[in-house]
Amino acid sequence: MNSISVFRVAAVCAAATLTLSACVVAPYPQRQVVYTQPAPGEPEVVVGMAPPAPYVEVIPVAPFLGAIWLNGYWGWSSGRHQWVPGRHERARPGYRWEPHHWAQGPRGNWHLRGGRWAH
Repeated sequence: MNSISVFRVAAVCAAATLTLSACVVAPYPQRQVVYTQPAPGEPEVVVGMAPPAPYVEVIPVAPFLGAIWLNGYWGWSSGRHQWVPGRHERARPGYRWEPHHWAQGPRGNWHLRGGRWAH
């Protein structure tokens, strides 16, 4: 083999190594967590810091006919924001889903408004 061929083989091997070293396959943690707005008498979630930007979720294939996707959101647990992944749920005829969201209060603190089915 001449020096040009050896150089080409080495370059291709190096490029393949760099390309494949960036490939990581990690399983998505499967957990079923459902948060809703506080029941009457329960304390509302109010914190002093804004939630991070939402994640961009890949919506999986619907697990059953008529399933609708409810987006994930930032919840509050153990003194910090924690991402609650989206989920599929059965549609409720005559209702619409109002998603969880954070709203800034007049004093600068942040209030978590729970998701709910509304008329």
